[in-house]
Amino acid sequence: MMHTLFTFNEPNVWTALATSDKPIILYGMGNGADKVLDELEKRHIKAAGVMASDDFCRYQEYRGFTVQKQGDFERQFDDFLIALCFGSSLPDVMAHVRHVAEQHKLLIPNIPVAGETIMDDRFIAQNRQEIEHAYSLLADEPSRKVFKGALDFYYTGELKYLDLIESDKDEVFEDILRLREERYLDLGAYRGDTVDEFLHYTDGYQSIIAVEPNPKNYKKLCEHIADIGNATAINAGIADRVGTMTISKKAGRMPVLGDTNGVDIPVTTVDAIDCSPTYIKVDIEGMEPQMLSGAEHTLRTLKPKLNLAAYHRTEDFFTLINHLHEINPEYQIYLRKHPYIPCWDLNIYAV
Repeated sequence: MMHTLFTFNEPNVWTALATSDKPIILYGMGNGADKVLDELEKRHIKAAGVMASDDFCRYQEYRGFTVQKQGDFERQFDDFLIALCFGSSLPDVMAHVRHVAEQHKLLIPNIPVAGETIMDDRFIAQNRQEIEHAYSLLADEPSRKVFKGALDFYYTGELKYLDLIESDKDEVFEDILRLREERYLDLGAYRGDTVDEFLHYTDGYQSIIAVEPNPKNYKKLCEHIADIGNATAINAGIADRVGTMTISKKAGRMPVLGDTNGVDIPVTTVDAIDCSPTYIKVDIEGMEPQMLSGAEHTLRTLKPKLNLAAYHRTEDFFTLINHLHEINPEYQIYLRKHPYIPCWDLNIYAV
């Protein structure tokens, strides 16, 4: 008997795109659109155009297309299918995406931030047991609802599944993490935004160690926490080993490994950082599996509270749950999805 996890009400997003009788218009440019176009070409699916929001459209050339406005395509075609190729947590941008989805069929192809894995029928067949196992480990019904909703979204690309599973962070911090006098380890601290989040949700703390690999972001981070008591910044990446890695010189969040034009930075492990953390936040752009491997001693002996990003790789939302359980089966594991289009800000919380 098929597990209800794998009962989908719509076809796989790539099948829907391949069999669409409507022209396919990509919404967005840049890295996300590049990945979608590459996957469409690999699957021999033809795109009919690229559109940008009215405020951003300059009729520029992009990948052989002249970027146009939605209204331009509405004058060209009776109807069309829109493939969304960017992400945002800004309320006005998300509201606009939902408005567009009311006017035309909109799908969001599952293109991971890190890695190459695409969720399709073959992926489901290959990972069925791991997916079922992760689902069985979740600590409450809201987590299981989020897990199923994320699976439905990744598989179908249908925006409605995100709307069903979103919640704000207050519930997580007040009812699950319940921060007290923590020793906070912030992995992927960027420019200090999650240090601010931590301070917002706690009345006091023992220490803060904020780790950021990108040199430009690290400089901003140091400036940001300069006046915060007992807070230290470390310019390093987090991995499963102590050594070095090459990251991009660009000031974004993503540490691009192996960039020949990049800069070498040190990497370390959680176990090698001498801080005995009681709460760890992890958002390190696809290095989360390596982080867990390099934190086994800490997770087994100290069992710190965890706030772990689970959306950079397609498989993260189940493989990270299984990995964490293997390291320390005593963890109660929760899954929550916070407002973001697509299925970003999907996080594992463990206590």
